[in-house]
Amino acid sequence: MITLSVLDRSPTRRGGDAPRALRDTVAFARDIEALGYHRFWVSEHHSVPGVAGSAPTVLAAAIASATERIRVGTGGVMLPNHRPLVVAEQFGVLESLFPGRIDMGLGRSVGFTGGVRQALGHDKDDADRFGDQVRELLGFLAGDQTTYPGVHAIPAEGLRVPAFLLATGAGARLAAELGLPLVIAPVRGEGPMLEAIEGYRAGFRPSARASRPYVVVSTAIAVAETAERARRLLIPEAWSTVYSRTHGVFPPLAPVEEILAGPLSDRDRERLDRALDGQLAGTPDEIGDRLAELAATTGADEILVTTSTFDQTERLDSYRALAEVAGLRSLAAAS
Repeated sequence: MITLSVLDRSPTRRGGDAPRALRDTVAFARDIEALGYHRFWVSEHHSVPGVAGSAPTVLAAAIASATERIRVGTGGVMLPNHRPLVVAEQFGVLESLFPGRIDMGLGRSVGFTGGVRQALGHDKDDADRFGDQVRELLGFLAGDQTTYPGVHAIPAEGLRVPAFLLATGAGARLAAELGLPLVIAPVRGEGPMLEAIEGYRAGFRPSARASRPYVVVSTAIAVAETAERARRLLIPEAWSTVYSRTHGVFPPLAPVEEILAGPLSDRDRERLDRALDGQLAGTPDEIGDRLAELAATTGADEILVTTSTFDQTERLDSYRALAEVAGLRSLAAAS
């Protein structure tokens, strides 16, 4: 049995809006908890019309309030956008209100455009200081930071909030150096991902936060009664991703029938196929085999599932089928 968790970016959908997307995320978290998944994480995006998740710690608080057992966290807070003291305080509040259920996932990305970065009061160079920011943040949590004598992150100081680093830029090397769990996705393909994981394990230094390497592999997984239906579930978000790379705008998720009936050029179809590469789609039996292969190839301790699609009933059916494939124990079965 492999540990399965969920990341939801709160995408908007055709005919809906951002407030609706956030409410959908909270409702989805309740469903995911009932299916027996381990964690539910949310992300941070700024000024992206098709993504509503801009304040992950606020959204995490709403999700933790609406659930009972599942771990809740961020995948992740983009630390270059914030002061480490404020981030430490926010997670201290979350851990104080929901003890033993909060995860702190951290990334190094900055705003997508110059205008967004300017509005946030940061620039591209801030990402280069990610390592120092992580160390400062961890120091505030431990109560041993020396950069600002006499400054304490209340109520975070002394609380144990698990920290995870996203493998963007030099994130894998930093996670190894600091002895932190790593979250990684095959963004540049399977080969570079496996190379980064190998380097992380080889360079890992045990710490008070983790005694051994811990790898979370993030990917989209769709399960349906046929492989073709499963693949279709992945098309709406894959197409929005392709569109964003060619137009600079991530549009709301659209019905798959509308996407495939649209005026797609050969180049568009090629880009769509490439966006779907590395994502897992199939029948329950096929996905069982693919999950086992992924776990064996990467040595992953945990899989963070990122699947989203236009039809939310179909999405939940896919997550339910995946939970059955993985042998997760639902809350109904547990009770």
